Amino acid sequence: MGAVFEKPRGVERKSTRLLLIGLLLWIDDDVQCAPSVTSLRFKGTKKYKCTFTYACQGGTNEQWQMSVGLSDDDQMFSCSVWRPQGKSYLFFTQFKAEIKGAKIEYAAAYSQMAVGGQRDVALKEEEYIVSESSVTHREGKFHSELSKLTVIGRTRHDEL
Repeated sequence: MGAVFEKPRGVERKSTRLLLIGLLLWIDDDVQCAPSVTSLRFKGTKKYKCTFTYACQGGTNEQWQMSVGLSDDDQMFSCSVWRPQGKSYLFFTQFKAEIKGAKIEYAAAYSQMAVGGQRDVALKEEEYIVSESSVTHREGKFHSELSKLTVIGRTRHDEL
């Protein structure tokens, strides 16, 4: 498995768990998001990586969760970052999720997650940009609210 979480300066590492859920290898970690921190990074393997970079303003640290997953056939790689309590009170001025080793096929961003009877609230598509390898805020359109970001990519395999 060999996954390593790189802890950026200012981030407290709470726990690391390696779980086999269905047919996915899942790597999961609790982290603290705060205005003084600028990126959270998972390294899945030598081939697959996920980085979440952001800038925010606001009060105190918040507990966030970051996970990466790899299908058992190595065809799909996923990366998710979210606030388990549902809504973040940080004021995000920018964000970017980048994956390496896979081409993005699906991405979704939310201003609020479903918690305690609440529903997911998706960002408008005009608020962010999806490319082959990253999802980033759209300058002038992003309304500074982010509580969850999910990216799923198809891995690149060399043909024999």
